Amino acid sequence: MGLAARLQLRQSQSLVMTPQLMQSIRLLQLTHVELDRFIDDEIERNPLLERAGGDERDGKTEPFDGGVDLDVPASASGDDPASWSAETIADQLDTSLENVFPDDPGRVEHVDPTLSAQWKSASSSTGGGSGEGGGLDEMAATGTTLRDHVAGQIAFAFKSAAETQLAHELADALDENGYLGMPLDELAGSLGVTPRRLEAVLGVCQTFEPAGIFARDLRECLALQLRVKNRFDPAMQALIAHLELLARRDFETLRRLCGVDDADLLDMMAEIRALDPRPGLAFSGGASEIVVPDVLVKPASDGSWAIELNPDVLPRVLVDQSYYAEVSRHARSAEDRSFLGECLQSANWLTRSLDQRARTIIKVSTEIVRQQDAFLIHGIRHLKPLNLRTVADAIGMHESTVSRVTANKYMLTPRGVFELRFFFTAAIQSAEGGDAHSSEAVRDRIRQLIEEEAVSDVLSDDSIVELLRKTGVEIARRTVAKYREGMNIPSSVQRRREKRAQSRSAAE
Repeated sequence: MGLAARLQLRQSQSLVMTPQLMQSIRLLQLTHVELDRFIDDEIERNPLLERAGGDERDGKTEPFDGGVDLDVPASASGDDPASWSAETIADQLDTSLENVFPDDPGRVEHVDPTLSAQWKSASSSTGGGSGEGGGLDEMAATGTTLRDHVAGQIAFAFKSAAETQLAHELADALDENGYLGMPLDELAGSLGVTPRRLEAVLGVCQTFEPAGIFARDLRECLALQLRVKNRFDPAMQALIAHLELLARRDFETLRRLCGVDDADLLDMMAEIRALDPRPGLAFSGGASEIVVPDVLVKPASDGSWAIELNPDVLPRVLVDQSYYAEVSRHARSAEDRSFLGECLQSANWLTRSLDQRARTIIKVSTEIVRQQDAFLIHGIRHLKPLNLRTVADAIGMHESTVSRVTANKYMLTPRGVFELRFFFTAAIQSAEGGDAHSSEAVRDRIRQLIEEEAVSDVLSDDSIVELLRKTGVEIARRTVAKYREGMNIPSSVQRRREKRAQSRSAAE
């Protein structure tokens, strides 16, 4: 067979992952904090982008559809407060000022322009305006670390410079829980001192606040806290020495070892539960992040649900067309014109991507609310099993798109704030051939059965399986055990021991 070169024309379809398409996909899975950071980076790189709340030029801009732009009348847009008449503002708001400000129905007093300028200057200098002044976040004090907290106590606890240095070395060996992270003998060898001398320094450090730091294990951590409370008596020492029996709820053996009755043993257990097994964690974490919902769900007047995006986290980005027209008129080189064209294309694509992201989130959230309508009305027992494919098929999207939308996003409902992934639960078959049950609903049923069990009738996992089967839930014993352990509920043997001890204590 001879080889020859020839020209063929072939037509085919293919999906090309352009940078813009990759950007749109990436925006779907970003949280609102990550999205704000991404938009800030884009505004810094692209001179045609600006936030809707920022200073706008006199030219026209194209607002992002997710934002709300209020056109202020010319008579009320100046800096003169006297121009803010009640009629003008009422016309703009489409209501009287008595409804908006019932305590101050539109009376505007004359303001001294000098004082107005001073107020503006003070607002700008304190970050209250639209400038880049420091806000409350910048004024907030940085949290004290465990190392800094301990260093302040070391300075007053030792007189010798050598002991002070050894104490600092011990502080450097603390882990985030406040425990000594390496054996004392090994640390003494690395520092070139005797273990006895280092033990003496450690004994002083173990008196620092918070109580329990510089402990070498859990037993020593609890013992240090009990000594501070003057509760480390012989009975408590025996209980701390046998924590493994406490974990197994072996109350008979513990009563014999501690030499106490049921009431005293329960009191001792309550004291131990009140202790902090990780005293150093109070200094290791930063400020707790408040979960801000991305979607708001409220009952509508017609009995349905009103679903909207949270305006507090909705990005508002503008493309400054007038600035582009002004700069492009003065662009002489082809390189400058190409740069402006790329900036305009990138800005327009970003606004379209943000708009599409908002529409996709609303579409997915609307379908989730439609599927879980019974849960929103009646509670966790009516949560339906749901998967990504069901939602994707209902709204005509790919399953991966739904997965990106529901990642790290939250919904505020009358039942509370839930992550969107919460509504996707596994299905447990019905014993009677009916509709399947949600795994979350089954967990709640197991929790209720255990909370309602009597002292004389503690339910085993097999008993829970039978009770669930009578209510139409077909579930295996190992699944019940897995759900119970996931909720940190002890076994039936451990629960029976604890309930008997509590009943004997109540009888006495």
